[in-house]
Amino acid sequence: MALLNEELRIQLKGVLDQMENPVTLALFTAQADCDTCEETKSFMAELEDVGEKVVLELYDIQNDKEKADLYNVSLTPSIVLLDHEGKDNGIKFNGIPAGHEINSLITDLLEVSGAGEDFPEEVKASLANLQTPINMKVFVTLGCPHCPGAVAKAHKLALESPHITAEMIEAQTFSDLSNEYNVSSVPKIVFNDDHEMVGNQPIEQFLEMIEHLQGHHHH
Repeated sequence: MALLNEELRIQLKGVLDQMENPVTLALFTAQADCDTCEETKSFMAELEDVGEKVVLELYDIQNDKEKADLYNVSLTPSIVLLDHEGKDNGIKFNGIPAGHEINSLITDLLEVSGAGEDFPEEVKASLANLQTPINMKVFVTLGCPHCPGAVAKAHKLALESPHITAEMIEAQTFSDLSNEYNVSSVPKIVFNDDHEMVGNQPIEQFLEMIEHLQGHHHH
C-alpha cells in the first residue's frame, strides 16, 4: 500500500531534487512486536524511489546488533540519517515519520545532504564551546502540526555540534517511554533525561537550556 499518492510524489521529488549529497536512511526494524515496521519500510522505500540521492539501508535490530549498538538504536522502527561519508550526526527518528512528521524527515534529508541554510553566527558561536554531551528526545504525535518545527530544530543542532544527539520519539508507538517522561502535550523536548521544555520553542530557548546544562559540568 503506497503512502504517497502521485501528487505527493511529484511534490516530494521537487524538494528532494535540491539535495546536494546523498543521504542514507539506516532503518532498523524487528521481526516481532513492531506494529509500524512494515509500513515504515514501504514508506522509506518509496522515498528512496522518489529521491535520487536518498539511499535506504535495512537492518534488523537483533541480527545487526553491532550496527544497532554503533548508532545507539534500541527502539524499532528507528531511522538514523547518515551523511555522504556514512557519518552519524546524532539524528534519529523512532517511530514512523508519517503524518506531519514527513516534514521533519524531508527537512533533515536536505540539511544532512548539505543543502540546508547555515545557522546564524551567534548560534554557531554559542555551540562552538560546548563540551557536555547533550541528548534531546523530542516526543511527537503524527497529527501534531507544531511538532516538526521542534524536531527539525533539535536535529539541526545535532548536525551542527558533535556533542549533541537528537531523536524524535512517536509518543503513541512508544507509550511506555511517554509515560516514563510524563508526556501529556507535544512536542515535548527532554534534555539529558531530566530537563524539559514543551512546545515548538524558538532556537534561543534550546540554546539557553543547552548552556544551562553545560554549566552543570565544569571540568
